[in-house]
Amino acid sequence: MVDVGGKEVTTRRAVAEAIVVMSEDVRTRLLDGTLPKGDAAALVRVAAIQGAKKTAELVPLCHPLVLDAVSVELEPTDGGIRIVVEAGVTARTGVEMEAMTGAATGALALYDMVKGLDRHAEIGPVRLLEKSGGRSGEWRRG
Repeated sequence: MVDVGGKEVTTRRAVAEAIVVMSEDVRTRLLDGTLPKGDAAALVRVAAIQGAKKTAELVPLCHPLVLDAVSVELEPTDGGIRIVVEAGVTARTGVEMEAMTGAATGALALYDMVKGLDRHAEIGPVRLLEKSGGRSGEWRRG
């Protein structure tokens, strides 16, 4: 792991997204809350938060962080659902990996909820949208 002991403690924030592509029928059923496995939106939110909190256990060289906040939003798109995860921490290192792991975990949970109805469902991209805090300051995907 990189030594962050000498870095300044600052407020840091990161936002990531994951897209889950699915058929229009399955997306409608998800939004209506009528999927066979139940309330996908609630499950995806919990999975994304849990994924963000467990990032250091999943990504070998990540520093363990005690997150100050994690929020999850699900947004309908023309081709499926967009999962947006925002993570915040006051620490010596950033939360990009936590936001991305949360988004990816939420996407995997959603895929699990719809795979029986739509074998063509797919995940991607999973990507960082913005980050702030620390020495490098603000960054936004263009």
